[in-house]
Order: sequence, then structure tokens, then C-alpha cells
Amino acid sequence: MKLQRSSESKIAARHILRGWLLAALCIAALHPAQAQATHGLQSIRSIYVATPNGGDAARAVRSRLIDRLKKSGTIHVVDTAGAADAILQSTSVIWPTGNVSVNPRSNSTVLTNYQGYLSAELIDSAHQTLWSYLVTPGHFRMSNIVDDLADHLSAKLIETIRTGVPGSAAPSATSAAAPDQHAGTALHAAGATFPAPLYLKWFQSFAQDQGGFPITYSAIGSVAGIEQLAGGKVDIAASDIPAKENQGASQARFLHFPTVIGGVVPIYNLPGSGRTLNLTPQLLADIYSGKIRKWNDPRIRQANGGTHLPDEDISVIHRSDGSGTTWAWTSFLATASPEWKTRIGAEIEWPTGSGAEGNEGVAEAVAKAPSSIGYVELIYAIQHQLSYAAVQNPSGRFIRASLDSITAAAADAKNPSHELSFSVLNAPDKNAYPITTFTWLLVPQAGNNPAQRTAIASFLRWMLTTGQKECSSLGYAPLPREVVTQELHSVSELK
Repeated sequence: MKLQRSSESKIAARHILRGWLLAALCIAALHPAQAQATHGLQSIRSIYVATPNGGDAARAVRSRLIDRLKKSGTIHVVDTAGAADAILQSTSVIWPTGNVSVNPRSNSTVLTNYQGYLSAELIDSAHQTLWSYLVTPGHFRMSNIVDDLADHLSAKLIETIRTGVPGSAAPSATSAAAPDQHAGTALHAAGATFPAPLYLKWFQSFAQDQGGFPITYSAIGSVAGIEQLAGGKVDIAASDIPAKENQGASQARFLHFPTVIGGVVPIYNLPGSGRTLNLTPQLLADIYSGKIRKWNDPRIRQANGGTHLPDEDISVIHRSDGSGTTWAWTSFLATASPEWKTRIGAEIEWPTGSGAEGNEGVAEAVAKAPSSIGYVELIYAIQHQLSYAAVQNPSGRFIRASLDSITAAAADAKNPSHELSFSVLNAPDKNAYPITTFTWLLVPQAGNNPAQRTAIASFLRWMLTTGQKECSSLGYAPLPREVVTQELHSVSELK
């Protein structure tokens, strides 16, 4: 299979994932969910693998998926959607990242490295999401990236069907609201850019669900979202900052509801780089403090086994707006560097670098600036086809962010205080990605009118049950079961 990359490929591929998700939502709008309960995963016996978006590479992925599913003996793959218990929808995007010489002493044999992703959702006959997943390769891959992505996804799906346990750890959904219970209701939310791709998907999906209603969302940053909630300009705020770190929210007596877990990744733009960089917490702290200024600094080379790196100045990009992503990033840097402990926060005075607004802005700035480095939520790195480094975790292993490594961090998190704002940075699991964090929705503990509070509670229950099944296709990890159970109890406080 020959993979080509045009000058417009980055822009086009960035919108493919969004496009197929919106298409799926449009299908749901045309065929609203029926009142009866949908079939669970344990009843799935036949699957239709839909033709994915993504050109030749996507068609090759589909062929490999069908082959692996048939050989499993667990799932019957059928030729038409009408004959299937469920439909597997997917999008794959693969792009070249650079060339690597097999023999360092000779350039006679050069292989092209590829990067990419495979995003999928399993949809039942009532057009409800049963399961979702996002596959990213653990390392840069050669020509076998198609097999790598398809094999990983098929293995996860087969395991899920066999066990009957969905990707979400959430309990079964509660009964849906009556169709006219929230007639005329509309809510407004604003805040974090970290979970914005998922929230936009959730709010559209919820509006099409029976008993749902419109919710608008403005991704303006965690600090601005909290300020708007405190000022009564929105009904819900989104923040990546734990309650105990956000005095304004605590004083206003806001309830914090974790929604999903995501990973903040160090992205970089090094033309011709064919391998994933390894970066330690100390290296990242020194780069962002201005102590390390060159890509070929001996300490960076040592972390990467002496790999050749360019003699270029590092262009540091950071957030310019008040950001929960920045709070997570600076909190992580503080674990390695005492001087960063005085700089922890969503808004800080940066010792070096230039700023960009939002995760989208940082990703675009790094994409345009050779020899640059930045930090964004995982899905923004994927959408912009950017390389992102493996980061050393407390076990001493270099771990690349993926749905698996983010889930490992969440699964091993301990919450002795039973608060809903505890941290999962630097989780102890040896397979955990270290820069992992919850993100929260904030609602006033008191003050809303009863109908509005009931509507917010209705959405939160949907988010904690049905919504959790949709998050993995965008690279966010579902909440641990014990967190969901605790939150469902807390939702009752809104009544």
C-alpha cells in the first residue's frame, strides 16, 4: 500500500475525525432511539464493519479488521448493516513522520516511519453507542502500521464482546426522562478546552437522545468558564482545575463532577525526526524554565540513547489564557523541579517562550514552527498530526500517551478522602502515562430554579452512564466505576 501526503493533508485529516462523528450524530437525529432498551454487548453475535473514512489506508484497515474478527470465532461478520446486531464505524488516518536509515553507516536502505490513529464506535440497532475506542501505535511504525492499528482494535473489541463488559466502567443507564419533561429547556456551558472535542460531541448526542435538550458550549478556558459561572452568565462551567486548587469555585460553593480522564502530552515539531522522543520530567521542567535551549543538549540525547538531534534552538510554546491544561502541566513540572512549585497555576508568568490561546492555538503554533515544543490534550496532537513524546513515569519507564496508558493511570488511582477532585498525576502503575488528569463540570450547589437544576441533573446522569461509552473514541478514558457510583449519589444534591 502506498501512502501519500499532499500539502493539504494535515488540514483535511484534522477534520476527518470530527466529520465522521458529526455524521454519526446526524444518523441518530434521523433515527431517534426507541423507548425500549437496546441490546447489550452480551447479545451481540453479528457485526457489520462499515466502510471507514480515510482513503486507501482506511480500506486496508477495514479488510484487516474483518479478517481478524472472522478468525476469532467470537463474532460473525455480515455483509450488510441490516443483517447485523451492531455496526462498527471507524475512521483511520495514517501519515509519514520521517525516514530512518536501517544502517547508521549507510543510507542505502531507508525506511519511512508512519504515525496515525484508528477511532471506532460500535452502534446498536437503535443507533446507541455500545462501545468506543481509540487506537494509537505505541511507537512510530514502518509499513505494518495498518496491521498494528487493526489488530489492536479487533483484540479490544473481541475481549469486550466475550466478557460483555463495555469500555465504560459506568453502571447501566437510568431510565430516560419523559420526552416532554424538559420541553423548552436549554442550558449554556463554557470553560476548558481540554475536553472540548468530547463535550461538543456529548452535547449534540444528548440533544438527540430521548428526553434530551440543547446545551451550547464555548471553549474559553477553565478560568474564564468559572468566572462566567460565578457571574451567572452560564449554567455549567468546565474546568481542569481541582476544587481545592480553585478558591473562587470553593467560595462560591460549586459542586465538582469529574467527567472523564485525559492526558496532556508534550508535542514537538522536528522535521525529519523519525522516532518518538523520550523526555523526563526534569528535562521538560528545564526546557520550560529556559535552562535547556538546544535540541541536541547532551541530557536530551542521553534520554534518547544518543540519537542524533539537530543543533537548533528550542522554540517553547505555552498557553496564553487561564488554563486547566496549564495547571496540570505546571503541577507535573513541579514534581521534578522545586522552582516550579512556586509557579503552579492556571495563570503564571512564564520564564521563557511565547503564548497561544487554547489547546487548538498551541497545536497550530507548534505545527507552524519548526524546532518547537508545546503541550496539549492528546486528541489535539492527533488531530494536528503532531509528534508527541514518551514521558518517564515514577516507575522509570518512558510511556507514550494512549487510551491504554491513560486508563492505567485512572484505574490505579487511590482516593482515600472520597473527594471528587483528587489528582491522578504520576499514578504508580508501571504502565501509566504520568501527565494524566481528570476534568470536571461545575454547577452551583444552590441558586438555580428547580426546573433548571432538574435539567442539569438529567444531563449529569446521562453523562455518567450513556455518555461514558462515547468518550474512548476520542482518546478520553471512562471514569472508574467507584467514581461514577459516588457521583451518581452526589447528583441527588441538585434536587
